[in-house]
Amino acid sequence: MPGLTAPSDYSQEPSRHPALKINAKEPFNAEPPRSALAASYVTPVDFFYKRNHGPIPIVDDLERYHVDICGLIENPKKLYMRDIWMLPKYSVTATLQCAGNRRTAMSNTRKVRGVGWDVSALGNAVWAGAKLADVLELVGLPKFTSTTQTGGKHVEFVSIDKCKEENGGPYKASIPLRQATNPEADVLLAYEMNGEPLNRDHGYPLRVVVPGVIGARSVKWLDSINIIAEECQGFFMQRDYKMFPPSVDWDNINWATRKPQMDFPVQSAICSLEDVQAIKPGKVKVNGYAVSGGGRGIERVDVSIDGGKTWIEASRFQKPGVPYVADDIDSDKWAWVLFEAIVDITNGTEIVAKAVDTAANVQPEKVEDIWNLRGILNTSWHRVQVRVGHSNM
Repeated sequence: MPGLTAPSDYSQEPSRHPALKINAKEPFNAEPPRSALAASYVTPVDFFYKRNHGPIPIVDDLERYHVDICGLIENPKKLYMRDIWMLPKYSVTATLQCAGNRRTAMSNTRKVRGVGWDVSALGNAVWAGAKLADVLELVGLPKFTSTTQTGGKHVEFVSIDKCKEENGGPYKASIPLRQATNPEADVLLAYEMNGEPLNRDHGYPLRVVVPGVIGARSVKWLDSINIIAEECQGFFMQRDYKMFPPSVDWDNINWATRKPQMDFPVQSAICSLEDVQAIKPGKVKVNGYAVSGGGRGIERVDVSIDGGKTWIEASRFQKPGVPYVADDIDSDKWAWVLFEAIVDITNGTEIVAKAVDTAANVQPEKVEDIWNLRGILNTSWHRVQVRVGHSNM
């Protein structure tokens, strides 16, 4: 594409923070230390997880770069950055989470396929750009449109990014047209992250941000937007990121029996302690994050210091000093909630966290009950083992 190119090798990768835990080098996939993740409500760009499927694209001429909007519409259009900058600018605070977050813990129960992730394959950022609903009006699609006159029902996002899963073709994904044209869904064509232009790892110069759904649908390095009749038929929509029961394995899987995963379930994790950690006896701070998909708020976070036999309720907050009320107009509906509890630990034990969202969805107790062959959506109770003293477990 004019102005934006996808390299064929990894010789021109951007620099990254040395504290990141690298889960795969080429393509680069990494997450921050969990302690750094919960240190701030808005995740610094350097500590926002990196999820890539190929070499990072390079912008060589921003003025020539454009996005083609085409498909089942009457007025196709080439959209340049200057056109996008002229549209109203919106800021949306939203948590993006890889569907494989906490995959390593699931794989420890029974082996799964995929990049191994600890608890930090997510981050919370302030995204800014044009609402997709406004962009689609430029090609004649009014807000709240669910079907075009020529049968378009889905919006496909195609990246310049090339990946082996698509046999060297582009990464792509789609969302329903009714979601894309709904301004309250807050789907963005974003060009800023935390008040600065996107960096290369996170989609410069333009990416999609689809709040409330798994990160795989928020396509980076946007090349084109296609209005299509059916869901995107790309690999990551049809042969990945689908939720199967524990009884399905690689010998009996039928990808066509499941819909692509969109919303993510309620999730939480402890970030102040490692999975196995020696501590001194006394007061211990237990903090971390809780988040739910679909714009659902967090009603409660429960913490146990006896493996789940008894519970206390943790405090919850988003912006420092501002009380958090789930689903309140002043709360960030698409963003995570940070939690904290001070507990008294005298003996070695298992500390557990679980969250409940505003629809009363609660995290399942056992990872075995939600095991799936691709290791996605591990939202089981998060457990850490602590031992009082300085000896190894």
